[in-house]
Amino acid sequence: MSVLLTPPGPELRLLVSLAAWTWPGTRPDGREIAHILITHTPALTGSGTAETAEARMRRLSASLGGLVGAREVVPVLERCLQIVGDQVLVRFPGASRRLRLPTRRSWTEQVARSGEAILLLGLDPLPQSADAAKVDAYLDAALVADRLLFGRARTR
Repeated sequence: MSVLLTPPGPELRLLVSLAAWTWPGTRPDGREIAHILITHTPALTGSGTAETAEARMRRLSASLGGLVGAREVVPVLERCLQIVGDQVLVRFPGASRRLRLPTRRSWTEQVARSGEAILLLGLDPLPQSADAAKVDAYLDAALVADRLLFGRARTR
């Protein structure tokens, strides 16, 4: 008898504490690809520890199929992006809620054309109010410290 173990879905407390940003970018081969950054807000660590928040983010990664560090081959995740009109949602297996991404029409069209986006999961907090300069600084620091996990999120 075989038993398939699937990681439990993310808890509601984590889902409501997530922050997300989207932007267009390029792949190493020069083709366009959409990017998504998902982090947790500082509120998630408010009553807990940074280690607890990181453990929750790593469980979120596992629920998506296992994202990897920057030096590894970026895995293709199960279909987790859903386009509904002009909205793009991230579906987390085992969760009843979806994360609505901040989008622009051109970004959504890019995701629809390619059927995928690079998903970056930040292990450290970043407030949803962070502007582009703060997001860039966060990405630079997280990349150097190996605090980003990567995956290729798909719509189909």
